[in-house]
Amino acid sequence: MGGHIFLVGMMGAGKTTVGKSLATRLRRPFVDTDKRLVERTGVPVATIFEVEGEAGFRRRESSVLAELADESECVVATGGGIVLDPANRAAMREQGTVIYLRARVEHLWERTRHDTHRPLLATPDPKATLARLLAEREPLYQEVAHVIVETGHQGTATILNRVHAALQRHLSGATP
Repeated sequence: MGGHIFLVGMMGAGKTTVGKSLATRLRRPFVDTDKRLVERTGVPVATIFEVEGEAGFRRRESSVLAELADESECVVATGGGIVLDPANRAAMREQGTVIYLRARVEHLWERTRHDTHRPLLATPDPKATLARLLAEREPLYQEVAHVIVETGHQGTATILNRVHAALQRHLSGATP
């Protein structure tokens, strides 16, 4: 398989969970861009947002993505907003295969509503914020994706199998 495998989608779509399992199945290293950023800075994502704002976080996120070009083929779970920068979208498409884990707002809300570590949801109406972010980002996820896999109430194993099958179809040149 050529290049990295990038998982994109909204917070709560399952990028990290599915990514770890996919990396194990494919015997590749796994990278979570948010985790790498936290390791590099020594502070949580929320602190970066607090100190540098979203723009500062996005610059750091782009830097982490750029560094992946020099690493061996891995499975990469990206931050939900990585697609906001056109250069990031281009880099991911050029460096490998981009898989969009698409989920409905209701499912994303179920998965994120108790998570206090998501700075973009620290609003008076986090569900409405989630819906707004999804509406803004959906066209970008679709633009960058080589493969789209619907998620929902399925368990990780089912989603993993669907992602793996879709990836194999894509890499073999078969139509979905």
